[in-house]
Amino acid sequence: MPIASERGGDEGVPREVTLVAHHVGPVGGMERVLSELALGLVDRGYLVTVVAYECDLPPVAGVRFRRVRGPSRPFVLSYPWFMIAATLTLWRRRRGLVVAVGAIVLNRVDVVQIHYCQQVGPATPSRSNWLFRLNVAASAKLGRIGERICFRVNRPRCVVCVSDGVADELREHFPSLAPRTITIPNGVDTEAFAPGQRAADAAELRGRLSIAGDRLVAIFVGSEWQRKGLEPAIRALARAPGWDLLVIGNGDRERYERLARELGVTAAVHWLGVSRDVAPMYQLADALVFPTSYEAFPLVALEAAASGLPILATPVNGIRELVTDGVNGFLIPRDAEGIARRLRELGDDPALRQRLGAAARSASLDYSWAKMVERYDALCARLAEAHPD
Repeated sequence: MPIASERGGDEGVPREVTLVAHHVGPVGGMERVLSELALGLVDRGYLVTVVAYECDLPPVAGVRFRRVRGPSRPFVLSYPWFMIAATLTLWRRRRGLVVAVGAIVLNRVDVVQIHYCQQVGPATPSRSNWLFRLNVAASAKLGRIGERICFRVNRPRCVVCVSDGVADELREHFPSLAPRTITIPNGVDTEAFAPGQRAADAAELRGRLSIAGDRLVAIFVGSEWQRKGLEPAIRALARAPGWDLLVIGNGDRERYERLARELGVTAAVHWLGVSRDVAPMYQLADALVFPTSYEAFPLVALEAAASGLPILATPVNGIRELVTDGVNGFLIPRDAEGIARRLRELGDDPALRQRLGAAARSASLDYSWAKMVERYDALCARLAEAHPD
C-alpha cells in the first residue's frame, strides 16, 4: 500500500504507522514518549494504530487502538503472552509501517525502537523480598533471550535508540544491526515544563507539605528506587542541612521511611506517590537529585532541565548527552557524601543555582517533542520512499 509523504509521494493517500508496545499513556517515561509520538504523528497527518495492553490517550481521530487482552503483570507471564498475542494481532491488523518498541513481537517490522538494552540493563527488584528478586532475575533472563530471538526474526530496516549510549550498547551486543542503528532522543514539553509555570500550584503544594520558605527542595522522580538511587539521596539529606526531598514514584516505602527515621530526616522527606501532573513539583524544587545506576535517556532529567533546575545525576546514558559538568548541573557519584557536597554547594550559592538552572533550561530546548516527532516523520518518509508497497 503506498504511503504518502510531505516530501513527496501519492497525494491524498494517508500515511499509516502501526505502533506496538506494552503500554502507551501519560504516566511513566517510556509510556509518555510513546503517547507523544503517537499524537505527534497524528498531528502530521498519519493514521496511527496502537497495538498494546493499554493505550491511555485522549480521544483523537486517527488513533486506532487494538487491545491485546491478557495479564499485564508479572513480566514473566505478561511478556511471552503479549509476544504471542501481539504477533497474531499484528499479522492480521498491521497497517503501513510497523514500529515495535523493543523485542516484543515475532513479525517482520520496519523499525525497532530501543528504550532499554536488556543485555546491559541491571536487574533490580522494587522490593527486597525473595519473590520480587526471583521475578526480576527471571524477567531479565527472558528479556535477554527475547532480544536475541526477536531481533533476528524482526529483521528491522532501522533500529532507533533513545540515546547514543544505548546505540553503542546495541552495536556491541548485536553487531549485525549496527549499520541500521540510529539515535532519536526523547523529548520534553518545553512549554508545560518551564520556569515560572504553575507557580501558584507550586506555592500551594509547599504550603500543603508544610515546607518552610527558607528550606531548599530537591526532587527525586521514579520508581525502581534501588536502581535509581533513592537510598544515597536520602542519606545525603543528613549531610546537607537546609534541604528537603520530594519523592515522586512508587517503591518499598516502608524500607525507605525506616532509613529516614534512622538518619533523623523524616520531616525532610515528602512522599508524593505516582502523579500524572508533576510540573508543579518541579516548580517547587531547587534541584533534581538522580543518582541512578542505569538509564537509557531519563525523561525526568529532561523535565527538570526544562523547568530550569540544576541536574545532579550520575553519568549514565542520556545524562552524558544532556549534562555538562559544572555548566548546567553536576555529574555526581552514587554515594551520599558526593551528593551532599553538591547540595551544600548549591545551598551556599544562589547565583550558582540560577546559572546552572538557566543553562539546563537552554540545553532542554534541543529536546522538544516536536523535534522528536519531526525526526520520526523524516524516518518514516525515507522508509516509505525506499519501499512504497
